[in-house]
Parts: sequence; structure tokens; C-alpha cells
Amino acid sequence: MHPSPTYDLTSRVNHWVIAIAMIAMLGFGLYLEFGGLEREARGPLIAIHKSLGVVILVVGLWRVTWRLFMGFPAPASRMAAWQQRASRIAHGVLLAGIIAMPLSGVVGSLFGGRDIVVFGWFTLPAQPRIEWLASLAHGVHGLFGKVLVAIVLIHVAAALKHHFIDKDTTLSRMLTSARREVQGWG
Repeated sequence: MHPSPTYDLTSRVNHWVIAIAMIAMLGFGLYLEFGGLEREARGPLIAIHKSLGVVILVVGLWRVTWRLFMGFPAPASRMAAWQQRASRIAHGVLLAGIIAMPLSGVVGSLFGGRDIVVFGWFTLPAQPRIEWLASLAHGVHGLFGKVLVAIVLIHVAAALKHHFIDKDTTLSRMLTSARREVQGWG
């Protein structure tokens, strides 16, 4: 377990950078899928989406590694066993999504025979087409994206519930380093 009831600065920065990036990319992906864009308009936007995805994969690997290394703080207040399980599952899905979303996008593109040019800095070259792998990766990317939208909404709702209804430090400890006594844990 995490040695402190709060998160350190690195954990808080990691959380918010990836949270903002992932939420933006989920919105961007939904726009690309359902925005009714013409093919010519989608191409350049998809290239940006892929470039950002590669950057998020690198930053996300750091974020997930750091979280696994640091562990998780104890709950900020007493919760029912089902809530603790749900919280662990949601956090696990969120952490998996940080890696699975960009990785599945990269695999789908590369093994679908398409290069990924990352902002003109470098190119990840297309691999020999493996249709089943590209199809699987695209399927994971699309399905997991929708699952992540739901989990993010639940995560935000739970954080707000903890803050406004339970009045515990669940949300505030992700915003500040101020150490407050964990409610209900003497």
C-alpha cells in the first residue's frame, strides 16, 4: 500500500496530465468516428490523433509504471466492500486503458499497413499486413474507447460524491499535497 494518505507531486502531475490527454483523445476519437466529417477532412485529423496517441503511449507508460511502483493510498474514508472493489476495478481499467488505447491504435495502424508519422519528428513504419491483428487492434481500440468514456464518467462522479456528499479527502488529496487526517481511519 501507499505509505501516505496523500499523493506526491509526481503522482498528481502524472494523473492530471494523462487525465486531460486521455479525455481529450477520447473526445477527439468520438468526433472522428461520429462527427460526420468528409474523408478529406478526416485524414489530417487522424494523423494528429495518431501522433498524439504515440506521445500519450510514452507518457502513459511512465504514469502507469510510477503508479504501480508507488502503490495506491488507502481509501480516504470507510467504504462498503463493494465500493472498494468497484474502485479497484475502475482504477485498474483506467490504468489499463492508458496503455491499451494508444497501443491498440498503433498496432492497428502499423499492421494495417499504414505508417505513423509522429508530428514529423519520426516515423513508425508500417509492418507487413496482418489483417486479423489489425482488425483485432481496431476492435479493441473502438470498444475500449467507449468503455473508458463510461469509466471516466463514473470515476469523476465518484470523486465528486466523495467530495460533496462524503466530505472526505478523496478528491482534495489529488489536488493538493496538504496532509489531512484520513476520515474514519483514526
